[in-house]
Amino acid sequence: MDDDDSPWDNNNRALQDSEWSKISSDFVNAGYREGITAGKESALQGGFDEGFAQTGAPLGRQLGLFRGFASALLSYLSNMPDPLPQHEALMQETRVISAALGNIRFSDIVPPDLEAEAHAREHLETANNDDDGDLVPNEELQEKRDMEGLEDSMTRMSAGAVASVDNKGRPTAEDVTRLASRLQAVASQLSLSLPEG
Repeated sequence: MDDDDSPWDNNNRALQDSEWSKISSDFVNAGYREGITAGKESALQGGFDEGFAQTGAPLGRQLGLFRGFASALLSYLSNMPDPLPQHEALMQETRVISAALGNIRFSDIVPPDLEAEAHAREHLETANNDDDGDLVPNEELQEKRDMEGLEDSMTRMSAGAVASVDNKGRPTAEDVTRLASRLQAVASQLSLSLPEG
């Protein structure tokens, strides 16, 4: 039998073409997936950067300034050589404000991301339609909520808990505004003013 008469020779070219098509297809699919992943990561990073610059950093900085100013004011009042007649009232008010500011979490005052909430609702609806309604909550989010609940319980049990912290729920951005006004009122009585932030 001659090499030209071999039945395997005819399929050799077809086999090479088939392998080439599979490898080419695999690379195209892998490239497509990597491109999609890179695009998503880029969009996520851009969204994070924008949100941090427009919301996260300014809110965190403002709350930090208020907390720092309240602490500095307490220190100033505690070390005042010639106390004012209203010294004790100012000290008590500053303590209450400082404790209330310390009770505020970033998640309490950040405005809701309506687009993210709508997106999450879409996924919940899809998951509920696909499953039997047995939706497993995000473990990281659940752990955070559990920890915040524990922190709230500890705050309520604390011997030093401030009476002004009531059971109406978590503080809001409006509460921060009211606390800042109260802090400014205390500072004004001492001829001081809140730093611009």
